[in-house]
This record gives sequence, structure tokens and C-alpha cells, in this order.
Amino acid sequence: MAKIKSIEAYIEKHERWEKSLRHLHKLISETELDMSIKWGQPVYSLKGKNVVGIGAFKEHFGLWFFHGALLDDPEGHLHNAQEGKTKAMRQLRYHAFEEMDDKIITEFLHQAIENQKAGKEVRIDTKRKPKIPPLLATAFSKDEGLKAQFGKLTPGRQREYAQYISEAKQEATKQRRLDKIIPMIKQGIGLSDKYQK
Repeated sequence: MAKIKSIEAYIEKHERWEKSLRHLHKLISETELDMSIKWGQPVYSLKGKNVVGIGAFKEHFGLWFFHGALLDDPEGHLHNAQEGKTKAMRQLRYHAFEEMDDKIITEFLHQAIENQKAGKEVRIDTKRKPKIPPLLATAFSKDEGLKAQFGKLTPGRQREYAQYISEAKQEATKQRRLDKIIPMIKQGIGLSDKYQK
């Protein structure tokens, strides 16, 4: 699959939402934010700090505010994509061009920019040790090299791998996932490194 390198390529990939994505890009471009492509999607930043991104999916599109949990949202426009998991990020989600309200979008954009200028960020405890699932613990007991390499990974990557195994419902799926990640752990790479720029 070709790597997305521009806003145009991203819009072309999501033809269904072309008009909507162009409009969101235009609104954000009227601010002082700089655009780049990260993780295959448009991300807008201020002095190198991510502020907002555009996301398009099969059934919806919208804006992702990286520190959206800090935004004032008395009317409840913002959504947490993964309740209980996502601490900072919030999204404005739409299913049609007509649902968008420029005033609301612009207010959130300005609020997010001001928060970034003020240095307001959701602090996430990145030092938390992951809860190692039994299957992964068994693999460590059989392969000291694997355990040692896992220990060298960042806490975030460790948690990502542990969660990847734990979230599988069936034992067969857990085993398939374990088989997939063992070579990646040994290479010292993270589960989602390939999606990053």
C-alpha cells in the first residue's frame, strides 16, 4: 500500500468525504498551525507539538484533538473514541458535510491552540509497568533473550504488546498474536512503529 505523503493523497484515498475533508483542512489552514503527515493522516501542530488531526473512516470523519480532554465542552460535542483507555484525545465526529458547524469547529481550534501556547497538556503516566498476560509470561520463562529484549522496550511499547495479547478473546487468537509479536520484540520495535512516520 502506498504511503500517504500529502493532504491531497489523503483526500483522494477518502473520496466519499472529499468535500468535508477539504473544508476541515481549509478551516485549520486559516489558523497558525503547521500541517504534516503523521501515521498516514494530516496532523496540525504548533512549534512541533501536535494539536489536531483530521481522521476519515468508512462511516464517519472528523477532527482529533490531541489534548481534547482539556477543552471546554459544556454542550458535549466531543467524543472519547475509546472510553476508559484514551486519556487525552477527543474527537469531533461527523457522518455528513451538513452536520459540521464552522463556529463550533473554529472555537475548538482556537481553544486548542491557546491551550498549547499556555503549555497545557494531559499528563499521562508513561512509567506504568504493563500487566503481563500469562501467555507472554510463559514465553519469557522459555526464552530469557525475549524477556531481556522486552525489558529494553519503552514502557509504552511494553504496554502495547501486553494489551495486544490480553484483548484477544480466544486462546488461539492470543497464540497467533504472540507468534506475530515475538520477532518484533526481538528486533526491538513497537507494535505500531510501521504506522509512524
